[in-house]
Amino acid sequence: MTAALDWQTTNQQALAAALDGIRQQLRHYVASQGVAAAADREPLSALSQPSAPSTLSYLSAVFQLTPFEQQVLLLCAGVELSASLAQLCATAQGGDRFTYATFSLALAVFPAAHWSAIAPIAPLRRWRLIEVTESDSLTQSRLRIDERVLHYLAGVPYVDDRLQGLIRLVAPPDWLLPSRQPLVQRLVDVWRAQPSPLVQFCSQTAAEPQAIAAVACQTLEAHLYQIRAIDIPTAISEREALARLWEREALLSHSALFLDCEGLTPSALQQTVKPWLESLQARLAIASPAPILTGDRPLVYLEVSRSHWAEQRQIWQQTLSPLELNGQIDALVSQFNLSPATIESVWAEVSQQPLTSTAALATQLWDSCRLRSRPQLEHLAQRLTAVATWADLVLPERELQMLQEIAAQVRQQAKVYDTWAFSPPSASGLGISALFAGPSGTGKTLAAAVLAHELRLDLYRIDLSQVVSKYVGETEKNLRQVFDAAEAGGAILLFDEADALFGKRSEVKDAHDRYANIEVSYLLQRMEAYRGLAILTTNLKKSIDSAFLRRLRFLVQFPFPDVAQRLEIWRRIFPASLPTQALDYPKLARLNITGGNIRNVALNAAFLAADENVPLQMSHLLRAAKTEYTKLDKTLTDAEIGGWL
Repeated sequence: MTAALDWQTTNQQALAAALDGIRQQLRHYVASQGVAAAADREPLSALSQPSAPSTLSYLSAVFQLTPFEQQVLLLCAGVELSASLAQLCATAQGGDRFTYATFSLALAVFPAAHWSAIAPIAPLRRWRLIEVTESDSLTQSRLRIDERVLHYLAGVPYVDDRLQGLIRLVAPPDWLLPSRQPLVQRLVDVWRAQPSPLVQFCSQTAAEPQAIAAVACQTLEAHLYQIRAIDIPTAISEREALARLWEREALLSHSALFLDCEGLTPSALQQTVKPWLESLQARLAIASPAPILTGDRPLVYLEVSRSHWAEQRQIWQQTLSPLELNGQIDALVSQFNLSPATIESVWAEVSQQPLTSTAALATQLWDSCRLRSRPQLEHLAQRLTAVATWADLVLPERELQMLQEIAAQVRQQAKVYDTWAFSPPSASGLGISALFAGPSGTGKTLAAAVLAHELRLDLYRIDLSQVVSKYVGETEKNLRQVFDAAEAGGAILLFDEADALFGKRSEVKDAHDRYANIEVSYLLQRMEAYRGLAILTTNLKKSIDSAFLRRLRFLVQFPFPDVAQRLEIWRRIFPASLPTQALDYPKLARLNITGGNIRNVALNAAFLAADENVPLQMSHLLRAAKTEYTKLDKTLTDAEIGGWL
């Protein structure tokens, strides 16, 4: 605090001494013109220039002001800060109303005057250190110092009002992953070596790149501010004004800028953000999943790879200490890839809730992590509410066992891959992929919902009509968005009826065949690298390429249910609160339909009973079965419905 007060005093002394010099030169000019000046209320001080750096000396250095340009700036500042200096300007210009600075006055008063200082490309006007009031004559126009610059010279730190709402200060994190320290040092080296490099973090989220940039700025004794790419103006004039305004602010406040590209559309990137990046000459860091090409401007790429399980566990243990949650921590680490700041935020939220037991705490931590890492896939996928349990699923024992093995692999990833060091040589082998094959209505989507409920994960059904595109490269881009968005929380991805996209690779006869095969290959790579569970469903297993099948970890067959299985489905299909009367389940099981059709029959029959305000009976089920068979273009046989009524 004392050091800050000492600097403030010396800075004010330096500014006062400089203004006294301007006052003295004005007096000399007035005297040379034979004009009687009014008596100064502020006598000339005998202050000497302090040795400590001042805002005036720093500003003159960073904006490369000539002695004359510095004098013009001080003249404008003096008019605002000193009434006597403003009166001297009026006397020198021959009228009491001219209590302001002009280029004409500056050119006449200061011996090192040069006309080029007036040019718009010269520092005074390019950096908007001064403002020129419109007038018929440029040299007679009123000059005013920019308010931000005036306060800076006076030693008052603040961010320009015109940037308020566009930028925000980013505080360095309390703790950073050890694996991120090399990236911090790399960024520090780049920013020290180059005056205005552009650094892009290749990352799916902005949280960790922003933390890395904040620590790098802390090392450089600089500030970091964040701006959202979607807030950059689209109008060229406004965009250029923002660039110059930030460049000036970055120099005055010794700051760097972090550009968050979340929510940015490809068209906005091309039309607005890229031109702005190419014109901005300041320290800038960007977070974007895909590389951004910016012409001839120097560009450095820094990849923020997925943090290791051991680091994630260390963060959780440090955040939750001294709580004993080792088993639950492993489960969180296995499923979620969160930044230290997000983990702290999760704990801050959960710790405010009443905790009855360790199990309740673990559940609340899990649910909070799942919600915070929920992917933004609204335009490409549909999130399904998973409430089905194992009791709702009727399958042969072998298929049920395979589904339980899938759930076990998702739960135990951290233990097998990390603790037991059983990870494959390449990270691409970490993915858990499964194909659910069988006729429509046999329970493939239901099984995915059961897994999501069992694992307490979000389930997303991918809308293939939105993913598959006829344009070259668009399908891969959409698939990348799906997997990248789901990565942080390990959501379950369900590609329903996927044989339309992942069918047999065709013989390459033209460019369309070649790109169709590329799409399949790209999907294979992403599924193998995806750390969550990806499920494909198909009604026609034979249409799936055999090479594709070899790279799937699980293949679960969903057979057409036999009589025993249909009987079990009928016994489980009706909720306990539904009133029924004289239902004959063995007779119902004779209907040769799948579980999905059975549900339709049961539901339609329930509506018929509700409309009659009577318990559900075999007569309602018969009417509903006839409706369902008509939809299926099938005929009910006597063997199926004989003796129902």
